[in-house]
Amino acid sequence: MNAYNCIADDVKLGKNVRLSNFINLYGCEVGDDTKIGAFVEIQKNASVGKCCKISSHTFICEGVVIEDNVFIGHGVTFINDSYPRAATREGALQTEADWKVEPTVIKKGASIGSGATILSNTNIGENAIVGAGSVVTKDVPPNSIVAGNPAKILRSIEQTTEGNSVHA
Repeated sequence: MNAYNCIADDVKLGKNVRLSNFINLYGCEVGDDTKIGAFVEIQKNASVGKCCKISSHTFICEGVVIEDNVFIGHGVTFINDSYPRAATREGALQTEADWKVEPTVIKKGASIGSGATILSNTNIGENAIVGAGSVVTKDVPPNSIVAGNPAKILRSIEQTTEGNSVHA
C-alpha cells in the first residue's frame, strides 16, 4: 500500500493482489491474483473474483459481483439504481434508507470493453464479450459477443478443444 491509495480497513484482499496508485476501495472483496488499475473505485458490498484484471478509471459500485477470470477494460461504469434521485419527495438529501441496491453479476471469464456502461439488474454470461463503448441494458447470454447502445448480440463464441475462442 502507499500514500496514494485509500483502502479501508474492512477491505478483504486475496493473495498476490496487485494495486496501482490512486485507487479507492472500501467494504469490498478482491480475490487472489487480481490486478486493479489506477483511478479505480470499488464500493462496499461489491466483490471481484480471482485472476481478474480491472483496468484504470473503472467504477464498480455496491451490488456488483465479478466472478473469476474477468477482464474489465478502461473506464467501465457499473450502475446500481435504475431511477436515481438526490433528494426524497420531501426535499431532504437521500440516505441509504431511501433506496435499494439493484445487483449486477459478471460471470466467470467474461470480458467488458473500455468505456462500457453496465446497467443494474443485469447478468453478463460466462465467457461473454461486451464491446467497447456498449451500454448493457439487459442480460447477455453466455459465450456471446454484444455491442452497441443498447448492446445487441452480434454472434456467439464457440470453444475449441484447446480452450481458445473461435468466432462463429
